[in-house]
Amino acid sequence: MITFKRLDHILITVPEGRRAEAQDFYGAVLGLTEIPGQHPKAAIWFRIGDVELHITEEAGNDPSDRHPAFEIVDLNDAKQFLAEKNIDVQYASEIPGRQRCFFRDPFGNRFELIEFNA
Repeated sequence: MITFKRLDHILITVPEGRRAEAQDFYGAVLGLTEIPGQHPKAAIWFRIGDVELHITEEAGNDPSDRHPAFEIVDLNDAKQFLAEKNIDVQYASEIPGRQRCFFRDPFGNRFELIEFNA
């Protein structure tokens, strides 16, 4: 048996040659804190809550429905923030006890934001 403690990091990919654009999107546009260092495979690391987001370049970065989901404090504020940044917000089927939405980064990676009902 494996005793899991927590999620440490998520790795996503961007097309080759778009590393600087990814660094700008996640740092300047979304406002995530970059974790400095010489990371493996020239990855860029950012902090999202208590999880790290690792980004590497890779050929053949086709969009899919795979995604991480992040619990957030206020979904309406998040949707407004994304709209102000001209990031398309997509809605999904309702799930009892939570509200959610999706967005994609400029590279096709999909993210879900969830607010649990009180």
